[in-house]
Amino acid sequence: MKPICFFSTFLGLFLSAVCVYGAPKAAETVVDRNNLSLRNEVGRAIERGVKWLAIEQNSTSGLWGDEEYPAITGLSLRAILGDPARKNGDKYSAVLDKGYSFILSKTQSDGGIYGKGLASYNTSICLMALLQRKNPEYKSVILKARNFLINQQHDFDSRGKNDNVFDGGIGYGARWAHSDLSNTHLAMEALFYTKKMIETEEGDKLDLDWEAAIAFVEKCQNLPGNNTEEWVSEDPADRGGFVYFPGSSMAGERKLADGKVALRSYGSMSYAGMLSFIYAEMDPKDARVKAVRDWLSHNYSVKENPGLGPQGMFYYFHTMAKALSLTGSVEIKAKDGSLHDWRHELARKLFDLQDPRGFWLNENGRWWERDPVLVTSYALLTLERIYYSF
Repeated sequence: MKPICFFSTFLGLFLSAVCVYGAPKAAETVVDRNNLSLRNEVGRAIERGVKWLAIEQNSTSGLWGDEEYPAITGLSLRAILGDPARKNGDKYSAVLDKGYSFILSKTQSDGGIYGKGLASYNTSICLMALLQRKNPEYKSVILKARNFLINQQHDFDSRGKNDNVFDGGIGYGARWAHSDLSNTHLAMEALFYTKKMIETEEGDKLDLDWEAAIAFVEKCQNLPGNNTEEWVSEDPADRGGFVYFPGSSMAGERKLADGKVALRSYGSMSYAGMLSFIYAEMDPKDARVKAVRDWLSHNYSVKENPGLGPQGMFYYFHTMAKALSLTGSVEIKAKDGSLHDWRHELARKLFDLQDPRGFWLNENGRWWERDPVLVTSYALLTLERIYYSF
């Protein structure tokens, strides 16, 4: 299930970049003139955004957003850490120190990092933030949070058997008793990047059941013949894409010619599905991987979240940038045969959307995207992926 492959190679390369281990030195990278010009523009947009974001921090508590949802603080910290203009001991050190103190204050006795709810979501994002700072003092917190996430993996009905469509996945927890693709891929991301931390640990090492996780992920994919659920769409417009969880798509339903009601695929979850395959180190020749890449190419857009329009657009941009940078993709061939340099097009889209004061905002407020702190964090993390991909 986890062979060394194309995905693994690019993951290894990107691990040396900003996402976890810090930025590469400028001298180590040779960038052509066209890309260098864009990278400089990206750097300036990031610098403006980080400046605005730092000012928005609660100077007393160190948090951003709601105290009960430390994930917002985690995303903000990651965005500031990824600023290529930032230096060790820079002017944001105090901001970072306060933010991380807040994150640590939300650690729970079960190892999770959360407030009143959304335990898996908050823990996954905060775990990535802690890892990114590379502070050895955080190791025990990271390991406990890692074990917490692993213990969130669902196994309904008969223990040890894949006999429920939600088996193998991870959900929000609490009153959301089922798995979903968004939480599952975020947990897989955090667990993938923290793998190396447990390699030197003695004794039994708890790990995610990756095979079960992929079994859940594939049940979210519109791929007839592979996914046998009744809702799977046979319409070519949906083939290979993903939905939110088995039986539910935020993009709604599609009535097929034979009268069957199927679920529509959409952009953000399709990139989440692709990322799940990447973190599981699946072979890029796998039919499931090829199918989602085809769907994403055919539905390429930096104007909207395909299938949802402006809803969740900045979340979509972030998942898109993560997936395409990790696979080393430069040009995307759209359904009409046109070629698109996604880094240039996505960066310029974000330049156009940035407020002169430095922040970003989605006029469509679904999934909290009217919150400028959340949206600015997504935008900065997206631009940082682009910056370090050159």
